[in-house]
Amino acid sequence: MTAALVLVGTPIGNLGDLTPRAAEELGRADVVACEDTRRTGRLLAHIGVRAPSLLVVNDHTEPRAVAEVLERLDRGQRVALVSDAGMPGISDPGERLVAAASAAGHRGEVVPGASAAIAAVVASGLPTGRFVFEGFLPRKGSGRKERLAALAAEPRTVVLYEAPHRLARTLADLVELCGPTRRVALARELTKLHEEVWRGSLAAAVEHCADTEPRGEYVVVLDGAPAPEPASE
Repeated sequence: MTAALVLVGTPIGNLGDLTPRAAEELGRADVVACEDTRRTGRLLAHIGVRAPSLLVVNDHTEPRAVAEVLERLDRGQRVALVSDAGMPGISDPGERLVAAASAAGHRGEVVPGASAAIAAVVASGLPTGRFVFEGFLPRKGSGRKERLAALAAEPRTVVLYEAPHRLARTLADLVELCGPTRRVALARELTKLHEEVWRGSLAAAVEHCADTEPRGEYVVVLDGAPAPEPASE
């Protein structure tokens, strides 16, 4: 087997979404770099893979884990990188590892899998020809205000991740900057038992969150800004 850093997509909810190729790669890896050893251990047990060496790579440990991953690659090992759900490196650890492995001349491979952002976009009913992914917004300060202002003027469909306890605030901020009639879709618990995709205006979304307590991780899909009115002659 060729030494490589292999990015493996894992299910975002439904374990049936793990691909046969992903299961094969996890089974042949010398080490699996993961956010949570317990969660990844359960996934490996579900697919009948005897757990190899597990290396914790999360937001706090990724900078320190780079050296160990590079050392393993130098020794000819295959390192599978997974996140708790979805594709590693997308609002999850992985970016530093990929950059470091590439800079060191190591082979990189990708085993595609489920993505909450893509699933939400195609289910939103909003334009999918052009869209931008913004991940999680800054929680406070000027960075948040600047990002929201930029998104309000963005002509393409916008995809955001948001925690349930911050959803109401984010929707209220979007109403203030985008206006109450901008269309939005709120996707939660994608691929899980209580999957839901709510669609409507931003104003209606605020009311919906006031009436129904947000639960589960959300993907917010926002319609792009309308084209500006042509200047009158």
